[in-house]
Amino acid sequence: MIERIMRENDMLEKEEIFSKVLRAGRRTYFFDVRATKADDYYITITESKKFTEEDGSFHFKKHKIYLYKEDFSAFSEILEEMTSYVLNHKGEEVISERHQKDFKKEYSSEKSESQRSSFTDIDFDDI
Repeated sequence: MIERIMRENDMLEKEEIFSKVLRAGRRTYFFDVRATKADDYYITITESKKFTEEDGSFHFKKHKIYLYKEDFSAFSEILEEMTSYVLNHKGEEVISERHQKDFKKEYSSEKSESQRSSFTDIDFDDI
């Protein structure tokens, strides 16, 4: 029973009617129109974010929003209101340390080095 439900969910996820992709640095946004079992349409918005490990390997984290027709109007209005608010109050320029030219990412090895320097070294003779 559970396997059948999982297979049905996989089939539903694969039934893309119309799709658009927005690549934005480490993030990719997927906008997909999909069909329900009753052959009505809804939208999924998926954020996929790439994470790179120190050893060079990577993985993706995904977050998904399901948006149904009855919510389109209110969702669009609020999204427009929120984006306008941000742009009106902060402008279009990105303000972020990560986007500065001299930004250097701290890796956990750098953190562990600073953590080691705050560690007190004791001798067994001191005990």
